Amino acid sequence: MNVILLERLNNLGDLGDEVVVKPGFARNFLIPQGKAVQANEENRAVFEGRRAELEKVASDKLSQAQARADKLNEYVLTLVVKTGEEGRLYGSVGTQDIASALTGEGHEVARSEVRMPEGVIRLAGEYGISLQLHSDVSVDIQVHVVPE
Repeated sequence: MNVILLERLNNLGDLGDEVVVKPGFARNFLIPQGKAVQANEENRAVFEGRRAELEKVASDKLSQAQARADKLNEYVLTLVVKTGEEGRLYGSVGTQDIASALTGEGHEVARSEVRMPEGVIRLAGEYGISLQLHSDVSVDIQVHVVPE
C-alpha cells in the first residue's frame, strides 16, 4: 500500500515521502495516528496545499525536542530502590520507572522515549540510558540505582 508521510519517521522516510508499507501497518497505525495518508491524486493535492503548514509543525517539534535535550544533557538521575543480597533489586527498573522519575523531577519524558538497549535494570549501579526525544534528537543520561 502506498502512503504519503505527514511527518518524519525513523526507518521509513521523511515528510512528504511516498513509501510502500504493508496494508495492516498503514490501516492500523500510520493513518489512525495521523502520521500518513493513503497515496492517491486527491490526497497528493491536499498534501501539497498543506506542505508549508506541516513543515512548520515539524520544525516546531524539532526545536521543542532540542530544547528538552539541552535541559537533559548529561543529567544524572538517582533512583533509590529496595535491594537484596549482592545488590540485586527486588523487581527491576524499567522504562516506566525512569520516565516517571524524570517527570517527577520536572522533565517531560514519555515512556516511549526511553531507550534501554540492555533491557531492564536488575542490579544496583550506574547505567547509561538514551532518551529518543525526536527522530533526530537523542540525549544520553546517567541513571544511578542505589540501595535503600
